[in-house]
Amino acid sequence: MIYLPLQNLDPTASTIEYCCTTAEKLVEEQRKFDTLIALEVIEHVADAAEFCKSLSALTAHEGATVVSTINRSMRSYATAIVAAEYLLQWLPKGTHQWSSFLTPEELTKILKCAGVDVKEMAGFVYNSLTGRWSLLDDISVNFIAYGTKEK
Repeated sequence: MIYLPLQNLDPTASTIEYCCTTAEKLVEEQRKFDTLIALEVIEHVADAAEFCKSLSALTAHEGATVVSTINRSMRSYATAIVAAEYLLQWLPKGTHQWSSFLTPEELTKILKCAGVDVKEMAGFVYNSLTGRWSLLDDISVNFIAYGTKEK
């Protein structure tokens, strides 16, 4: 979850609750959310299918689920592991395991089995010159999926 020092909180957002917990713990508490966002998390969990079941259980009826991850492709190995971890050292070595990456088809199937219908998918890329991320049609490295909880 998210940790932010209290002095950084927007006073107009006083109803926002920040907590350090797990999806599974929130399921135990029977929490529900209109939108769940799991960005660059799923490739680090022990069981992607169980994680997606937790996301679905936490999503309110017809709510939205957004998941981003890294595609398991040779291009992603070259960019996300070799370049980002070893050459550019943007991330600590060993942050990612290529075998933990999911293809778009695998993520779609896992989400479907968890009760989330994927509606849209897009790729995204970081431009180190501008420091900005951009959406694109190419899902061969980083991609994001948007789905809704099935009725």
